[in-house]
Amino acid sequence: MSGNVRLLNDTLAAAKAEGRSALIAYLPAGFPTVDGGIEAVKAALDGGADVVEVGLPHSDPVLDGPVIQTADDIALRGGVRIADVMRTVREAHAATGKPILVMTYWNPIDRYGVERFTAELAEAGGAGCILPDLPVQESALWREHAEKHGLATVFVVAPSSKDERLAEITAAGSGFVYAASLMGVTGTRESVGAQAEDLVRRTRATTGLPVCVGLGVSNPAQAAEVARFADGVIVGSAFVKRMLDAPDAAAGVEAVRALAGDLAEGVRRKA
Repeated sequence: MSGNVRLLNDTLAAAKAEGRSALIAYLPAGFPTVDGGIEAVKAALDGGADVVEVGLPHSDPVLDGPVIQTADDIALRGGVRIADVMRTVREAHAATGKPILVMTYWNPIDRYGVERFTAELAEAGGAGCILPDLPVQESALWREHAEKHGLATVFVVAPSSKDERLAEITAAGSGFVYAASLMGVTGTRESVGAQAEDLVRRTRATTGLPVCVGLGVSNPAQAAEVARFADGVIVGSAFVKRMLDAPDAAAGVEAVRALAGDLAEGVRRKA
């Protein structure tokens, strides 16, 4: 069965045709429970997100700040497994028809088996994977199986990436390029900064892929700011924090839906 890389490409192209950035939400699977996480993903999509990244919880999430680390810990203590991640993708895609990616560190895939992981993700209706710690020069096996199963391979670039390195990374990727807006871990910040705009400009010089910016965006004003220069705005910690701060799971889901609506307005606004 083929995955949904084409749906991802079409979704990003449709946002561009509307003269706006796409809104990409991140939520970890299994948080606060597997069922609760599925409801949160569906709420983000129903609220206005164009795409969702489903996080595969990891015990050492080196790119993630304290908010997502807390959610990952809750999910892991709840016993979340890769099968639950696949179920989250399957049910959210089936309910909304929108593209769902998995964001994961490499070690869980390596241990699970690349062929098994890509086949199951495609069967679940997944659109691809974001792999923040997989070096491009070690990615041939992954890319071979991802391409075979119709899955995007999204790599992460950072402000520290030299132009030559950017070209190497973007040539190997598909779907879009994840531009980390600053050096450091995920989390909400007061401003996203000029580094992100420069990184998008330099990345676009190497590729025709959409360039989507993450790390630090938490409110509609910041979303509008990033939407001025990026093809997509990625928001994670702000969604997770709304759920952590909610008095119960149902309130958390509604908080996610409301934030998605606010951010969807933000990416349509000219900052």
